[in-house]
Amino acid sequence: MSERVLVQQLQARPDGPVSVSGWVETVRDQKKVQFVILRDETGAVQLVNPATRPIEGDSEQDAAALALTDLISNLASGTFLTVTGELKHDERVKLGGVEIKIGALDIAAAALPETPIAADSGLDKRMDWRFIDLRQRRNNLIFRVQTTLEHAMRTYWVERDYIEVHSPKLMASPSESNAELFEVPYFEEKTAYLAQSPQFFKQMAQVAGFGKIFEIAPAFRADPSFTSRHATEFTSIDAEISWIDSHEDVARMQEELLQSAIQAVADKHGAEIQELFGVEVQVPAIPFPRIPLAEAREIVAARGYEVPRTDGDLDPEGERQIAAHALETYGHQFVFITDYHPEIRAFYHMRDDETGLTKSYDLLFNGVEITTGAQREHRVDVLISQAKEKGLDPEHLDFYLDFFRYGAPPHGGFGMGLARVLMLLLGQESIREVTYLFRGPTRLAP
Repeated sequence: MSERVLVQQLQARPDGPVSVSGWVETVRDQKKVQFVILRDETGAVQLVNPATRPIEGDSEQDAAALALTDLISNLASGTFLTVTGELKHDERVKLGGVEIKIGALDIAAAALPETPIAADSGLDKRMDWRFIDLRQRRNNLIFRVQTTLEHAMRTYWVERDYIEVHSPKLMASPSESNAELFEVPYFEEKTAYLAQSPQFFKQMAQVAGFGKIFEIAPAFRADPSFTSRHATEFTSIDAEISWIDSHEDVARMQEELLQSAIQAVADKHGAEIQELFGVEVQVPAIPFPRIPLAEAREIVAARGYEVPRTDGDLDPEGERQIAAHALETYGHQFVFITDYHPEIRAFYHMRDDETGLTKSYDLLFNGVEITTGAQREHRVDVLISQAKEKGLDPEHLDFYLDFFRYGAPPHGGFGMGLARVLMLLLGQESIREVTYLFRGPTRLAP
C-alpha cells in the first residue's frame, strides 16, 4: 500500500510518485483534459488526466486509458477515493502551485449524483445534512480553531497546576434550581437529572482541598429558547479556585485565560480566519473594563435605550449597547458587568456586607454574555438562609450543604459557553454554525 500523503504536505515534497486520499469537490471534463479537485482534511489539490476519447474503428486503442477517462467523467461530487500518480510543481497552477497527473483511481465509496444541499441552502437544511455541510473548508476551520482554543486554555491551567476534573452529568437533584431540567428515568423508579452545570461538584473540589480545578464538558438546559445563542446541550468551560479575596480574583484569571487562548488562535489561524470569515482576530488587552450593573443601565439609558426588564438586569439589546459603549470608550471587545442584585443571582453567590450586592459578574464579548462568575458563599448557615430566600428547600440540598459542614475555603469560579465564544470570535450569527451537532428544542438529529 502506498503511503498516504496529506495535501498540505505536497508543496514540500519533490516531484515524483505520490498517493493522496480525499473526496471529490469538483470535476471539469474538457475535450482534451480532465481536472478533478480533490480535498482532504488539510486542503485541496488539482488532479489532471489527459482525456482519452473512443476512436471509431481503432481496436488497439488503450483500454485502460479509456476506462480511466470514463471513470473520471462519472465521478460525483463527494466521492471518496485514493489517487496515485505523479506530483509536479508548476507555479501556473493556482491551487497551491502543484498538481498530480493521475495514474490510477481507487474509489472507496461513491456518492449519489445529486447532493441534497447547495451553497445557498438555509441553515436548517444544512443542519439536516451536517456531515456534508462540514466538508466545507470554512467549517473545517471552525473546529480547528475550537481545538486550538481548548488546547490553549488547558495549557494555561495545566502550567499553573490546576487539576482537570470530569464531574458526573447524571445527578440525584438539581444543580441550581428546579427549572430548565431534563428528567431521566433511573433504576427502581427513581428520577435522575441531566446536569445544568458542574457547579456543585466544582465547589466540592474546593472543600476536598484540590485548590484549583477546571472542566470542559457537556451541560444540559431544558430551555425552550429558539434564539441564536441558546442550545439544550452545550459545552461548558468551567473553573473554580480557592483562597480568593473576591470575585476580582476570578475575573483576573479569566481575562488572562482568554487573552492566552485568543493569542494562540491568532497565531495559528489568524490569516485563514481573515480569508474565510473576513474577521481579524483581536487579542484582548488586560485588564478588561469593569462596569457595575447600575452604572451600565444608566449608560444604556443615556444612549437612548430603556431596558424593559423589571428585575434590574440587562436584556440582549442592553448588552449590545453597553458593549458598544465599552468599544467606543475603551477600545475593548470584552467588558465585565459587576455587582448584581441577589434577586437575579443564584443562592450560592456571596453578598457584599456593605452593599448587599453579590460578588459576581457577567462577561460580555462583542455584545453577548459568555460567562457568569462569582465568589461563592462558603458559610453553611448563610447558604441555608439564602437558599430559603430563593424558595429552595434546604433538605433537597443536603448533599451540597454537607460540603460546607466540615470546613471550606473562600472560593469562586466561572462557567463559560464554548460555542458562544467561537461564534463571536468568528463573527457568526448563530451558535448552530459553530456547534458540531446542534441540539435544540426541535433538533435531536443527526
